[in-house]
Amino acid sequence: MSETLLPFYPWLKAFHIIAVIAWMAGMLYLPRLFVYHCQTTPGTPEYDRFKTMERKLMRIIINPSMIAVWLLGLLLAFALNVWAEPWFIAKLVLVTALSGLHGMMSSWRRAFERGENTKSQRFFRIVNEVPAVLMAAIVILVVVKPF
Repeated sequence: MSETLLPFYPWLKAFHIIAVIAWMAGMLYLPRLFVYHCQTTPGTPEYDRFKTMERKLMRIIINPSMIAVWLLGLLLAFALNVWAEPWFIAKLVLVTALSGLHGMMSSWRRAFERGENTKSQRFFRIVNEVPAVLMAAIVILVVVKPF
């Protein structure tokens, strides 16, 4: 473990876990909002309410927590020097995929903002499961370290 970060390790780990929880809460909730948003008509007060909810969720919770997850996670990886560990490399790939999904959700949110959503409720119901699957795999990799 890096001697420089050793005294801060428990704090880094705690704040990393808190950021992961916040990020995942948003990543699981946003597609559900999209499902309900699909049921509204652009220009109506209900449609606009969903736009506001989605924008605030993304800007106040999802974006900042993802940034914190990455910064704290990289500090932890540096502290533990796990860069060459197979479980860590797999975790990094899955977190990168989750970040890509985050970017896609941001794009879909902007499409709703413009009143140009082309995706169906069914699409968003399926997307809603992806963060949970990625999260489960990431947690297993970190805790079990299967390889």
